[in-house]
Amino acid sequence: MDFALSEEQTLIFDMAKGFGEDHIAPNAQNWESEGTIPKDLWPQIAELGLGGIYVSETYGGSGLSRLDATLVFEALAMSCPSVGSFLSIHNMCGGMIDKFGSEDTKRKWLPDLCAMTKVFSYCLTEPGSGSDASALKTRADRTNDGYTLNGTKAFISGGSYSDAYVCMVRTGEDGPKGISTVVVEDGAEGLSFGALEKKMGWLSQPTSQVQFDDCKVPADNLIGEEGKGFSYAMAGLDGGRLNISAGALGGAQKALDLTVQYMSERKAFGKSINQFQALQFRLAEYETKLQAARTFLRQAAWKLDNGDHDATKYCAMAKLMVTDVAFDVANGCLQLHGGYGYLADYGIEKIVRDLRVHQILEGTNEIMRLIISRQMITA
Repeated sequence: MDFALSEEQTLIFDMAKGFGEDHIAPNAQNWESEGTIPKDLWPQIAELGLGGIYVSETYGGSGLSRLDATLVFEALAMSCPSVGSFLSIHNMCGGMIDKFGSEDTKRKWLPDLCAMTKVFSYCLTEPGSGSDASALKTRADRTNDGYTLNGTKAFISGGSYSDAYVCMVRTGEDGPKGISTVVVEDGAEGLSFGALEKKMGWLSQPTSQVQFDDCKVPADNLIGEEGKGFSYAMAGLDGGRLNISAGALGGAQKALDLTVQYMSERKAFGKSINQFQALQFRLAEYETKLQAARTFLRQAAWKLDNGDHDATKYCAMAKLMVTDVAFDVANGCLQLHGGYGYLADYGIEKIVRDLRVHQILEGTNEIMRLIISRQMITA
């Protein structure tokens, strides 16, 4: 069993990490303050092939694996978990369109998506349906020209910012079999947005409700088949859970790296604090936890790439384990910084705030426990 990354995978990680260090990390605090990410960043990322990571090269994508993607998002999160996670959401949309869309659909959306001349957001959650996603109420009624949408999506990263929204909507009966997926372009008649949300973390990502009031959508904006949208959304979430986990891992690793450096410089009682055995033990514990989480995450990604029957369970287990471990490590690193950890200048408090939401997104970690246990019982 070989756990080593290939030469190509090492290059992918180093490329993403280097780009983040040069173009994201120096600006991350300012983008937090401004509450937005400059749109001219995205075409630069697309030039690296990261706008359509899973999309076929035929449509301008990179055709990389889910394991490759975890390397990208771990590396980018070492500069800013918020920016890296926004890119993950965009790529989740691209993966859904590439996997489930018709040839015409792919030609229509994917070239702009891969070039990131259009930024995409994913719209599943509603004010009354979060964990119970199949209870969504947003309706899409058939018309002669396509669909008319009515309803509201909540907690949408990129709300009022993105150029297109991949939306799960109800075209039929209650429950998962009545859900379809459509793309709504910015500027569509009847599309509007709520006020920007005030959040604990991910402050550089504009987040708002996305509202549909007799919103007109052309028929050819349907992705795949009517009634299959919930399965498309869940398939997208398997990969999304891996990426959110990778982002948490990258953020926690950065926090630990900063802490090791800080402890070599900070002195107490006449010596650097990395000489106190109790604190050395804390570092050892955090390093072990992150390495174990990294190994398990990559195993789950390997299973998804290979279409293993239990890939969904492993993606859920990885999301549960990695995001919990990452937050605990980052929070512990803040403690090891003492009062300085609470100051923005040291970079730790931002990581802690950003990583807290990774335990909630793409299905809360309580829902991950349900997915895991139900598959165990069924098996």
